[in-house]
Amino acid sequence: MSTAILTGTPPAGSSLEEDLRSLGFDVRVTEDAAGALAAVPATERVALVDPGFVGHLHALRLALTDPRFPAAAVEGALTAQPDARASLTHALSAVTDAGASLPDALAARLEADGIAVHRPELGVLVAAVPDGDDARAKTLAEAGAVDDEAVRLRNAVKSRDGFFTTFCISPYSRYLARWCARRGLTPNQVTTASLLTALIAAGCAATGTRGGFVAAGALLLFSFVLDCTDGQLARYSLQYSTLGAWLDATFDRAKEYAFYAGLALGASRGGGHDDVWALALGAMVLMTCRHVVDFAFNEANHDATANTSPTAALSGRLDSVGWTVWVRRMIVLPIGERWALIAVLTALTTPRTVFYVLLIGCAFAACYTTAGRVLRSLTRKAKRTDRAAQALADLADSGPIAEAAAGSLGRTVPGRAYSAPFWAVLAAACLLIGPLLTGSGGTWRAVLQAVVYAVFAGVAVAQPLKGPLDWLVPPVFRGAEYGIVLGLAAQSGAPGALPAAFGLVAAVAYHHYDTVYRIRGGTGAPPHRLVRAIGGHEGRVLAVTIAAALWHGRGFTIALTVLAAAIALVVLSESIRFWVSSGAPAVHDETGEPA
Repeated sequence: MSTAILTGTPPAGSSLEEDLRSLGFDVRVTEDAAGALAAVPATERVALVDPGFVGHLHALRLALTDPRFPAAAVEGALTAQPDARASLTHALSAVTDAGASLPDALAARLEADGIAVHRPELGVLVAAVPDGDDARAKTLAEAGAVDDEAVRLRNAVKSRDGFFTTFCISPYSRYLARWCARRGLTPNQVTTASLLTALIAAGCAATGTRGGFVAAGALLLFSFVLDCTDGQLARYSLQYSTLGAWLDATFDRAKEYAFYAGLALGASRGGGHDDVWALALGAMVLMTCRHVVDFAFNEANHDATANTSPTAALSGRLDSVGWTVWVRRMIVLPIGERWALIAVLTALTTPRTVFYVLLIGCAFAACYTTAGRVLRSLTRKAKRTDRAAQALADLADSGPIAEAAAGSLGRTVPGRAYSAPFWAVLAAACLLIGPLLTGSGGTWRAVLQAVVYAVFAGVAVAQPLKGPLDWLVPPVFRGAEYGIVLGLAAQSGAPGALPAAFGLVAAVAYHHYDTVYRIRGGTGAPPHRLVRAIGGHEGRVLAVTIAAALWHGRGFTIALTVLAAAIALVVLSESIRFWVSSGAPAVHDETGEPA
């Protein structure tokens, strides 16, 4: 139970006490704020509210119930979670003259002491402590003129989202979110329902029948509606949680890639017995590499100084022309447009057609976004920070072999502006050109090329990683690792090799996504012992090439399956342990960036 301390008796007719109770607070009215604060257990959230507060219920909700911030305030109201309780007690003892409002004086004191106090954007919502009856009546009239429920419902939707989501889903999914909130459903429950719906859709696709494909398309769209609803429910009711952050961050990829697998199974079981596993794996590889480009670029420039470029300025000018904003959001094929495309094509065409269109569309989107980021990087004059360099090193996912190469040969290579991406591309070329173009996959020559890849990859990460294009290093490594697994499985011709390779890449991709979301949350990458345990990207590449050289036929399939199961077990165990721990961050995507 949270406690709200009213620092005096509210005026007659005030609904403040009822409002606070409706938000889940145990309300105490007292003139002795210090004594009341000391009586509240240190493990509870506490709020101090001026008895003269006038405003919307949702303004209080935003200020006093958001779990993401240790301290938050609006005019006339302040809250502190257990992490900030000691600072609040100190501030209360230091405030000798609170003036008109004790909560406002305490918030100012906390900020002066270096405590970050979140002040939510209220927009048209009212939160004030009017002085005198006339001012109070005027403020009440201003509050009455605004429908805070309509504002709450509108703000449940991301301010920046894709065209399909904005115009085809959110107009009604926000009402579904409110329906869920009024029935006590949580965002995590809706997220789980979205996953289950997508898995059922994948199962329908796996039947290989036209009816199954139609049902799969419809269910995939409904799964996306629920996917939008869970975030809107979290914003509507401020039900953010650590577990919710993990579920929201990982389930989208699990749903999409499970649907790819369902389509591949359906194609093989349908009347044509079409084998599209290579296309399914190719789509997953392309999508994951594209996301890594986005993540690495954003991390490299997260806190860059002098963050300007002509390309960015042009983008800003285009944003002033409304229709260009939507066109540019659509052509990058974000999750809404992508899932709608997959759903419609699944219902009307064949799995092979779905993957062909998806690969072409995603390849174009990847080229468009990557080219734009390269131009920005080349034309911007920015100084990257040590934090950005560490993030890129963590995203590189280097194991023991690359680390050894970095500590030996890497130290002798001079660091220049473009050294890191040069060595990364050279490493990928050495790994992929031979097996994929000359057909040397499954031989010991491919193993030697994997060793060269590991050494050159170590040289790449030995660089400072502060160059303008160093953010390309992680996606190059992802493309090389996933690409060699796809290439060797396809060349082997072994029964079940491509489905096993699909599982292996899915397990590794989960690890890479998990790394991204941990870095985003400010807790750093997974523990290095985990990266070492699963070999790093170069260790896994070497293991797969050795397996291809040692075993052929079903032996290679078994090796891929065992490797996939082992990596999935280790990675999932550590990931679940981290995300359900109390120290994990409750980070939710509020940017609206395409996924």
